[in-house]
Amino acid sequence: MAAAREIKAREVVEPGDDDAVELAKRHLVQPWPYAGSVGAEARALIGEGEGIYITDASGKRLIDGPAGMWCINVGHRREELARVMYDQAMALSYNTPWYTMNAPSAELARRIADAAPGDLSHTFFTTGGSSAVETALRFMQFYNNVRGRPEKKLIISRGGAYHGSTYLSASLNGRPRDRHWMDGADELVIKLSSPDPFRRPKEMSIDAFTDFLVDQFRDTVARVGAGRIGAFVGEPVQASGGVVVPPDGYLKRIREICRENEILYVSDEVVTGFGRLGHVFASGDVFGLDPDMITFAKGVTSGYFPLGGVIISERLLEELRRSNHPDALFGHGLTYTSHPIGCAVALKNLDLLEEGVLQHAREIAPYFQARLKTLEELPLVGEVRGAGLMACVECVADRESKDPLQLDKDVGKRIDAHCHELGLLVRPLINMCVMSPPLIISREQIDDMVAILREGISRTMDDLRKEGVWRG
Repeated sequence: MAAAREIKAREVVEPGDDDAVELAKRHLVQPWPYAGSVGAEARALIGEGEGIYITDASGKRLIDGPAGMWCINVGHRREELARVMYDQAMALSYNTPWYTMNAPSAELARRIADAAPGDLSHTFFTTGGSSAVETALRFMQFYNNVRGRPEKKLIISRGGAYHGSTYLSASLNGRPRDRHWMDGADELVIKLSSPDPFRRPKEMSIDAFTDFLVDQFRDTVARVGAGRIGAFVGEPVQASGGVVVPPDGYLKRIREICRENEILYVSDEVVTGFGRLGHVFASGDVFGLDPDMITFAKGVTSGYFPLGGVIISERLLEELRRSNHPDALFGHGLTYTSHPIGCAVALKNLDLLEEGVLQHAREIAPYFQARLKTLEELPLVGEVRGAGLMACVECVADRESKDPLQLDKDVGKRIDAHCHELGLLVRPLINMCVMSPPLIISREQIDDMVAILREGISRTMDDLRKEGVWRG
């Protein structure tokens, strides 16, 4: 059986690896390219995956440290998901969501409502995380228009945030390099400080830092006016910002201010949802939140099919139904909204999560965090932080100043290159390395991952010393 699966996997890798590299350079535009190489770039070619592993074009087997892009939660080559994909395509491959519907989407919406906190009861399905956040924001605008508050449209986001690549969702992003050369709806967005305890002022305690963040939010609402602010959008854990885990109690206090001022609280769980923190949704089970909306994607299908969505509070929908504008049209939809194949895959994926993967993730997360924390013994490492099965190793020139290695912005890439050679794929983010492996990872595999990462960082320290850019 395994041999047959291997043959089938290899049959789909066409044309040959060398041809794929050349074709990419000539015809493929990669995501997030630099102007100097746009449309003329090939990246590391991956041929196949199995469990927590992927294989590159040279045949090297690698631990998939980022789980694709935070999403291969139940692991690669799950025959159950492939079979459902095939069966649903043979039954119904597509239906227009404008005036028809399909059964898998209705059942998935029910299962999601059962798992969601508070009164979150209805789901609008999208194609991914960016379109999920975009939908939540457009719904906020529609909601306030129908309720006679057309001026209540501003959106509060934070430094370090990442919410997507569509025009409005990308406007919320709080990483400066994402926006240097890109336009955005800046007139609609207010950015607050990142809730990153590692980067707080040296003399400030965690409690004082939390108070600062909450006061900044409250003062902003008072200064701008609650009547002009429509939504706060925040990741429970800032993922692409470097796995920033906020101080205890911070998010609940922000939620209370939102409730007091009729500001919709949108919890962006594109990364943290569907098991990354051991639960279907982290907002309620981990952080004690009852948001007005939750956005999700990635892990909902474990990356096997593009699907996302936004879960909306029953209260908001009831208010719209009771309004004086019953003919007001929410003019928003996507060709692939409620895609039957995506929803069928998500249902089976949810089965796998609930039948043991979530429990395993909760049980193994403390070991994962503890083993990675040992990397703080290395002088290049300023902090290892994380939650559940997501973590970040942040490198600094020295721990006193926490200088993020301005002399060498490719430290993360250097570490990734060494780790690739040793058998591990890392997600490099300038001076950081992010790890978010498939949730099925074992203790032994965690040990392997940490050992390779330790050696990759050690080799990078040697390189930096030899080049004279870091003394250590």
